[in-house]
Amino acid sequence: MAEPIAHGGGLIAARQQFPDAPEPWIDLSTGINAVPYTVELPLEAFTRLPEPASVAALEAIAARAYGVADPAMVVAAPGTQSLIHLLPRLMLGRRVTIVGPTYAEHAAAWTQGGSRVRIVDRLAAIGTPDVVVVVNPNNPDGARLPRMELLATADRMAERGGVLIVDEAFADLEVGTLAPVLPRPGLLLLRSFGKAYGLAGLRLGFMLGDSVLAALVREALGPWAVSGPAVWAGRAALADEAWRQATIARLTRDVERLDTLLQESGCRVIGGTRLFRLGALDNANGAFERLARRGILVRRFEGNPRWLRFGIPAGEGWDRLEAARAALIG
Repeated sequence: MAEPIAHGGGLIAARQQFPDAPEPWIDLSTGINAVPYTVELPLEAFTRLPEPASVAALEAIAARAYGVADPAMVVAAPGTQSLIHLLPRLMLGRRVTIVGPTYAEHAAAWTQGGSRVRIVDRLAAIGTPDVVVVVNPNNPDGARLPRMELLATADRMAERGGVLIVDEAFADLEVGTLAPVLPRPGLLLLRSFGKAYGLAGLRLGFMLGDSVLAALVREALGPWAVSGPAVWAGRAALADEAWRQATIARLTRDVERLDTLLQESGCRVIGGTRLFRLGALDNANGAFERLARRGILVRRFEGNPRWLRFGIPAGEGWDRLEAARAALIG
C-alpha cells in the first residue's frame, strides 16, 4: 500500500503534537479562502435529493462564471479530487507526463490507474505521451504557464489523439484561464469551487471539456453525485460576480501585507497566488514548530526543508501572525 500523501490541514494531529498551543488554532496550511462565501440554505437542500434540473442549473451558472460557451461542456462533481481519481479510469492514456513538482495526487491517481507516469520540470520536455497534466497556477509555487504554450501543447496532443489536462484549481481569483477557448480538441480543464469561496467542506468541483467527454464523465459519476447543499451554495456563489471581484480586491491587498510581513521576518517569498504564498528560509522545519507552539499551522514540505507555504490570514489570524513573526527567525 502506498504511503499517504501529505496535504495541508491536519489540525487534529497538530493539536496532539503541540498540546500546549493556544486555542483557537489559526490554520494557514491550506490555500482555502479564510473569508468564506455566506449563504443560507433551505431545509430542502438537506432533505431532498437534488433534481437533475437543479444540477443542470448549477452547471449553466458555472459555465457563465468560467466563460464556457455551452453548459453541456461543464460537469459538476463532488470536488476535483474525485475527478482526479476518475479520469485515469475513463481515459486510455497509458503514458502520462506531469509537469512538476506539483500536486502529488495527480501522479498517484494515474499510477494507481495503471499508467506509466513521468515527471518533467517544464512543458517543453513532455515528449510524446498520451496524457499531459499541468497545474496552472501551480501548487505550491503559483507558477503560471504561458497561455499560447498551453494551447499549442493541446493542439499537438489532439493530433496524436491525446489530451492535455489543466488543473485550474486556483484560477478563480486569478487571470489566464483557458475555459473561454473550449471546446478545443485535446484540452480538458478542472476547476475547484471550495478554495476561492472558502467552502471546501461542501466538496464541489467541475470538469470542463468537449460535450462528448463531459457526457462520459457525467455518466460515470452517476446520479446525485453532488450534494443538495453544494448545488444550492454553488448556484448562489458562482452567480455572485460582485462578491468575487470584491474578494479579488481584498486578497490583492492582503497578499501585499503578508508578503511584507514575511520578508521583514527573514522569509523570502518565492511564489504563490491570491490564496497562498510560498516562502523560503533556513530551517523551515524549525520555524514550522515555533509557529505551531503558538497555535499557527502552516504547510511544510518533506522534499524541500527550506519551504513553508502560508495561507492568507483573516481577522484574528493577522494579529496572531504579527505577534508570532519572531518565530520565523528563531
